[in-house]
Amino acid sequence: MADPSVVDAGELNADELLDRITSEGRIRLRTEFLDAEHEVTLRWDGETYYCDTPTRLHRHDSESEMRNCLIEQGYGR
Repeated sequence: MADPSVVDAGELNADELLDRITSEGRIRLRTEFLDAEHEVTLRWDGETYYCDTPTRLHRHDSESEMRNCLIEQGYGR
């Protein structure tokens, strides 16, 4: 399996992130939190979307839920 794409938070909008996640299966997203850089893995297994953060795993059952998470977390512009 190839290494996932790496994207900076805010580089793409939520729909572009969803397109990339769906087509590639997973991407890594670099984000800053408390003055430190972190990576979040955004995944789709064909049924469920996942946001795998350094502290928590979020699961989303629909594209709409995932889009809302991407926007709320500031991952997509």
